Parts: sequence; C-alpha cells; structure tokens
Amino acid sequence: MAHLPSTYVCAKRFKTRTRLESTVPQNSDHSPFTVKLLVLMLAIAAFGAWNVWGPTWKNGGQANAADELPKVATYDNSSTRQVAIFAGGCFWCVESDFDQVPGVLETTSGYIGGTTANPTYKSVTYGSTGHREAVKIAFDPAKVTYAKLLNVFWRSVDPTDDGGQFCDRGDSYKTEIFATSDAQLKLAENSKKSILDTKRLAAPIVTPIRRAGPFTNAEDYHQDYYKKSPVQYKFYRYRCGRDARVRAIWGDEAHAGIEKKK
Repeated sequence: MAHLPSTYVCAKRFKTRTRLESTVPQNSDHSPFTVKLLVLMLAIAAFGAWNVWGPTWKNGGQANAADELPKVATYDNSSTRQVAIFAGGCFWCVESDFDQVPGVLETTSGYIGGTTANPTYKSVTYGSTGHREAVKIAFDPAKVTYAKLLNVFWRSVDPTDDGGQFCDRGDSYKTEIFATSDAQLKLAENSKKSILDTKRLAAPIVTPIRRAGPFTNAEDYHQDYYKKSPVQYKFYRYRCGRDARVRAIWGDEAHAGIEKKK
C-alpha cells in the first residue's frame, strides 16, 4: 500500500538509528572510529541546519520570499464551472466518492496547505511540508451547489478525528476545507456551525476551514487510482475501515449524495 502512516515512518527511523548505533564500538574510551563518526554526524547536522536556516540568516532573519508559497491562490470560478477543494484523508477515496456525485465534472488528487513549493507524495507523507492530501473538484454549479458538495464532504469523512483519517495517521491525512472564494468560505463556516448546533456528532468537529492556497497535482499514478487498480483499491479501503467508521458516525446520513459507492 502506498500510504505510509506516521507511526510506520517513526518505526523505520528508530530501526535505522538502532542499526547505526549497533555498529559503533562500545568502548569506555573514545576510539578513533567513534571520534570520526561523531565529527561526521556533527558536520551532517550543521550542513542540514544551514540548508534550512541559512537563507533566513542571510536575509536578516526574514525568509526568502521566493521560497514561500502565497497563502491565497486565485481559482477560476465561473457560472458554468467552479472549483471546490477538500482534504478528507486518502485522496484515492475522496476522488472516488466525489466522482459519484452528479454535477461533478472532474476530480484531481493533489497537495495543498503547505509552505514548500513542488511537494511530492514522499515529502508530504513524511510530514516535512505541511501539506494535506486533497482533491480538487471541478463542478457545474447549475447541477450541484457548493452547499451540496459540503454536505457530501462532511458525511463521507470523520470530522472529529484530529490525528488523520481512519487507518492513515499523520498531518497529511487530516481533514480540511479549502475555500476557493470568499463566498465558499462563508458557506463552509455556516455548514460547520449548522452541524455543531444540531449536536449530531458525539465529539467536536476539528476540521479547519481556510482560503485555498496553491494546489499541486499529485503524481500520475495517484490519479483515478480506484479505476486503474480496482482490486488493490477496494482491499485498501475495506482494510482501512473507512466506510465502517463513516457509518458508525453518521448512521443513515453516511455517504449522503454519493450515488454509487466504489
């Protein structure tokens, strides 16, 4: 499975560190090998720190503007085609769900919400960029409203989970709504408040809402994954417990607006 939960990443890093430490002679005095190893590790650490903080130090404590992504991006929303962006855990699943909503024209898996330009699946999954896995949804507002898409989003995720979604853990899998206009921002905030007022959910909603920044398309093999690898996709979705958890939270309202489940 392509997704690497944060706990798995941490375990891999721990095992790597343990193997490295086991190669160092455990003498009471510092052997030449140990001293050289320590010097090498310090040099690597210093080099990494310079790559991260060097540009800021040289710029009087200010980050280089060229290295920063704009906080708000412009999206083309017309009377015939508009854009919605939702982060709901694994983008394979979010893409599959919204492809089954009448009025949706196109879905694209990608990354949004981070501070690093040109994010990749590996960098986002390892949690070093601040991005979320998300899906950009092009829709016809004459056939489906943004309010309707919000309703579908809420009832296809667990908005009470602040650690990820279902079996996928880590910041990149957290839920979030990225509004592509001020009007969408207001509608999203109102929809969240409406659910909170009904006390429909047993726990508080932790899904943030903000204006959308730049969206980067994910690698080609992630696009339409549920169509390209249906057996692997269905097995992953079932084993991850996504649908079971959504039904447990939302009951009869689970997956409302999704005509055909994949």
